[in-house]
Amino acid sequence: MSEPTKEPFLIFGAPKIGEEEIAEVEACMRSGWLGTGPRVARLEKDFAAYRRVQASQVAAVNSCTAALHVSMVAASLEPGAEVITTPLTFCATVNAILHAGLSPVMADVDPRTQNIDPAAIEAAITPRTRAIVPVHFAGRPCDMDAIMAIAARHDLVVIEDCAHAIETEYRSRPAGTFGDFGCFSFYVTKNVTTGEGGMILGRDEERIARARILALHGMSKDAWHRFGDAGYKHYQVVECGFKYNMMDLQAAIGLHQLAKVDTHWQRRREIWAFYQQALADLPLELPSEPDADTRHGFHLYTVMIDAARCGVTRDAFLDAMNDARIGTGVHYLSVPEHPYYQQRFGWRPEQWPHAMRLGRQTVSLPLSPGLSDGDIERVVAAVRRIVG
Repeated sequence: MSEPTKEPFLIFGAPKIGEEEIAEVEACMRSGWLGTGPRVARLEKDFAAYRRVQASQVAAVNSCTAALHVSMVAASLEPGAEVITTPLTFCATVNAILHAGLSPVMADVDPRTQNIDPAAIEAAITPRTRAIVPVHFAGRPCDMDAIMAIAARHDLVVIEDCAHAIETEYRSRPAGTFGDFGCFSFYVTKNVTTGEGGMILGRDEERIARARILALHGMSKDAWHRFGDAGYKHYQVVECGFKYNMMDLQAAIGLHQLAKVDTHWQRRREIWAFYQQALADLPLELPSEPDADTRHGFHLYTVMIDAARCGVTRDAFLDAMNDARIGTGVHYLSVPEHPYYQQRFGWRPEQWPHAMRLGRQTVSLPLSPGLSDGDIERVVAAVRRIVG
């Protein structure tokens, strides 16, 4: 007797890749130019147009982590300066601060928005504070009016972590254009993917020019300008930089991903709204609705599993969803939960209680534009079976 056929596993955060991306990658490979070249330049131009800035204000890199690191170096913050950020973020945000020779300081989140709380930022400022790194969590914009007012009062650099926020807007203005820098991710699970990749957006063209040089060994010219068909051009090393450049092979994917960004955003918005309605009667804490004067990026759909209300722990819920062959995510355990930061800084999760609670209860449900109606109905049925 044959075993029953298993349902396909729904991969969490699977990108929607079309024939256009595949054809562009093939064309790139046949061109013989795989490294930083004309496709990277096109992606920078297209991204700048999408974010409504000049092409000279953006620089493509190989990750959002690289974008954060380079931005902090380009901002010329003195060694050991304090940088305030959220404890409810991926470790890359804090690691970039450390790699830049700076000191991370945590400020708790607003439990409704899950974004850094401006009042907590103000309370965390000391004479050594030099910068703020707000993270637009799950695609919801931070309160940038309040954050920029704090930065202006204290003369602080602002570097926006926009890893979740390519489409996000706050009061009709794109995320990433408020601070001195905006740092974007094109990782495989992001709303626009190049597999691995990122983009720096800078308000000051001199700083973004420095960031571009820092991202490729500190050289005055990239490979496309050294070896292109206009003839060989000499370069000079003007700083001790990093190996953070994006390849044309990556940009080949991103060009067509970016062209579909609003179509994919619309599909994610439909799925997000479906979850909001279909799960409303369960004992879950659902995300708050977007504020009227914002555009939510709908990058993540996070629910809170309170064991006392739901009759199941968060980790047991994760296991049950996996048994149902549905991928989920955890975004995020708060930064102070991790042993490295506890040992290095003496941090304890209880110091930031909102981030601690959210981090211990959060589950991200699948939210890919590639999901069919049947897929999302299957997700809802599994959640209802486990919690309901």
